[in-house]
Amino acid sequence: MAAMATLTGVSPTDTETWEAILWPKVTANVFRLQMRIAKAVRIGRWGKAKALQRLLVNSFSAKVLAVKRVTQNSGHKTPGVDGVVWKTAKQKLQAAKMLKRRGYQPLPLRRISIPKQDSKKLRNLHIPAMFDRAQQALHLLGLEPIAETLADHNSYGFRPKRSAADAIGKCFILLARKSSAKWILNGDIKACFDTIDHKWLCNNIPMDREILNKWLIAGYIENQTLYPIEAGIGQGSIISPTILTITLAGLEEAITAVASRTDKVHLVTYADDFIVTGSTKEVLENKIKPVISKFLRERGLELSQDKTTITHIEKEGFDFLGFHGRKYKTKLLIKPQKERVKKFLNMIRKTIKTSHSIKTEELIVWLNTRITGWANYYRHVVAKKIFGYVDHKIFWALWKWIKRRHSQKSSSWRIKNYFRNNKLRHWIFFAKFKDNKGNKQIIELAQAACIKIERYIKIKADANPYDSKFKEYFAKRRNYRMKNSKNIGANTTTVGLLGM
Repeated sequence: MAAMATLTGVSPTDTETWEAILWPKVTANVFRLQMRIAKAVRIGRWGKAKALQRLLVNSFSAKVLAVKRVTQNSGHKTPGVDGVVWKTAKQKLQAAKMLKRRGYQPLPLRRISIPKQDSKKLRNLHIPAMFDRAQQALHLLGLEPIAETLADHNSYGFRPKRSAADAIGKCFILLARKSSAKWILNGDIKACFDTIDHKWLCNNIPMDREILNKWLIAGYIENQTLYPIEAGIGQGSIISPTILTITLAGLEEAITAVASRTDKVHLVTYADDFIVTGSTKEVLENKIKPVISKFLRERGLELSQDKTTITHIEKEGFDFLGFHGRKYKTKLLIKPQKERVKKFLNMIRKTIKTSHSIKTEELIVWLNTRITGWANYYRHVVAKKIFGYVDHKIFWALWKWIKRRHSQKSSSWRIKNYFRNNKLRHWIFFAKFKDNKGNKQIIELAQAACIKIERYIKIKADANPYDSKFKEYFAKRRNYRMKNSKNIGANTTTVGLLGM
């Protein structure tokens, strides 16, 4: 009995306060069970996997970890329909104790609409109540090991240890050679999160079906009116991306099963966006596209006719995840997509132009966050020239801002008060200010061109963080990325605060 309490952390004497929780022990307890769940799935013991899932979601360790995750993620201050947000340690501990299956009934989702990234259309987000988020995070702990075991090898979206950089890295590997495929099917699933068939989900998502069904039919509230949800999963829910990963698992096998080696068919997926390579347009149009359509239709999904295209790698190239790839004779170049560059600069210009009374140091802090985040996303492709172009445009936007602020001052005065030199760098936009201790400080504007361009090392396609044989591989990869992160900092101009 004592051994069971140690494994699951169910003993009420484990902790009396939230602050006293031993998080390394909690994380280890949960991960140990997740590894066992993944192993059971790999060897086909689904009954054991289900029993281990039940053990996990009833454990004290999993419950407190679920609450911790929903109270620390980026949306932890956004309430659901009940307006509740957990702020205190007492609230968090009480919530963890209340996470039970018996009597659980989720509240309707709170629906909000935000602009889509690449269009003027709106994207609907469905925000669960805080307690429902914690329930989803709890069951996600038991579902994620299964998703990672079932997922297609070349699926990279919303999965642990994977990123858009891995997806683009795979694209380069598939298309860079002289003998590589020349044609690309660029696929997009229409309203993916909103149309997945509920019956299919209940029959195929390996988790507590009663709990899943309650989430699916909870409905949503908009303008104080309750609406039913007849299809789809709420985009904005913590468990939705993992459910989507399982929904699309098997697509890679489905399309490669109908293709020959000479067809050069390969799939790269990121959430609901994907590309398929092919030797000819006919292969993709007549052989692969019908298979994809059939696969999606079984799940209540369909391809977006507007966004799904077939292009030639040398004539038009292809757009994927904000990148543009095109082959010039035998050389493949992947660059930031022009539309994304334009959109980023428009956002920067608009903010600078409307920042009439903001302090200079506050503007620099805001700009540094955006510039370094954007540049780090693109730093693994051919982006050096574009980085310089972006810096140039931001400089002139700032110069206009300075002129509007000080229309009566001379150019020499503006230069003296807003720009400085630092070693080989010139015309650095900066600000002087005092910190909380009254010490004089300087903050400088980051420059995208100072971000080091470096080839990304893609994750192994079959690497699974819940498989013990990859433990050493992920340890080496983590050490490499930590070392690489230090190099990024050394080569950027996100100087932060410099003593004078």
